[in-house]
Amino acid sequence: MTAMPEMVSLFNGMGGACAALISIVEFNHLLHDIENGGNAEGHAGKVLIIVLGLIIGSVSFAGSMIAWGKLNGKVKDHSFKGQNILNLIFLAIAIGGAGYLVVNPEHHLVFYGVLTLALVYGVLFVMPIGGADMPVVISLLNSFTGVAAACGGFLYNNKVMLTGGILVGAAGTLLTILMCKAMNRSLLNVLVGSFGGSAATTGGGSTSQGTYKEITLSDAAMVMSYAHKVMIVPGYGLAVAQAQHVCHELEKILEEKGVEVKYAIHPVAGRMPGHMNVLLAEADVSYDKLLEMEHANDEFKTTDVVLVLGANDVVNPAAKSDPASPIYGMPILEVEQAKTTIVNKRSMKPGYAGIENDLFFRPKTSMLFGDAKKVLQDLVAEIKSV
Repeated sequence: MTAMPEMVSLFNGMGGACAALISIVEFNHLLHDIENGGNAEGHAGKVLIIVLGLIIGSVSFAGSMIAWGKLNGKVKDHSFKGQNILNLIFLAIAIGGAGYLVVNPEHHLVFYGVLTLALVYGVLFVMPIGGADMPVVISLLNSFTGVAAACGGFLYNNKVMLTGGILVGAAGTLLTILMCKAMNRSLLNVLVGSFGGSAATTGGGSTSQGTYKEITLSDAAMVMSYAHKVMIVPGYGLAVAQAQHVCHELEKILEEKGVEVKYAIHPVAGRMPGHMNVLLAEADVSYDKLLEMEHANDEFKTTDVVLVLGANDVVNPAAKSDPASPIYGMPILEVEQAKTTIVNKRSMKPGYAGIENDLFFRPKTSMLFGDAKKVLQDLVAEIKSV
């Protein structure tokens, strides 16, 4: 499951590459037709579809490859002064070249110049975007691939390819808009804001935020065993530890003791859209137990214990209280409203947004350090003995 987001990016990129290759093949066929006496003016509509598929497919391919590299750690976030302006210049030149080709399709050097610019733009477009925004970027690139595939459907008059491309493009666009809404940010802000580009590390028993307190496994087991309601908040740390199955085991053991257990799902938790839903579905967690953010926030006030497993930025109260925070305004899971919050993390390092989490220093919060799978296995053993 940790490799799934990068696999999605890889597949996405291959779809974009296919669309770009179709455009290259069809453009060469068109050139051959023109060289054999065909009417260049009569091909304007076809050339328009070809260059649209070329630009969108190339951007999707190059951008998805950078996203894939970022997700597996091979590519670092990188930006420089004026990069957004340079990106717009490259895109404007590529679109201008595409317009020129619609009128003068016989100029193949312009065609390959547009291809090169689109590939460069795809790289520069994704390179500065921070890790915390990657789910939105993956969704956006997915919609690009769908639109590029629809262009191929137009070229071949293939209704299945056209319909499939439109469905993917429309669904990806809607999902992108919904995720931006869930983060309370505009798509433009995601693309140029690039928060989460670097993560500072912190450690020790105290930071500039104050002092955190730890809880032992036995105490955590006791608190959860005698609770009426427990809410589990899954995050990327749960996926890294591959702890979804033992998490489901914890849920079942608590329910045997009469504890009500539910899961609170943030729409942008993890590294791709729906990451946590897929993760828990793999462990056969009942879909009825998964609460969307709005419903989960309504129930935290009546929750005895919230167990946060590897989530960070999506539970950070700074999003509501600190106007200077880069995540200010992003709706979060309001876990601080519960009677007790137990946070499982490997260390006190910040999340993907690169900022400290105010939640860790709240009086009702206790830290339970360690690998999520090992901690949950030990917690299950402790609860069984209670």
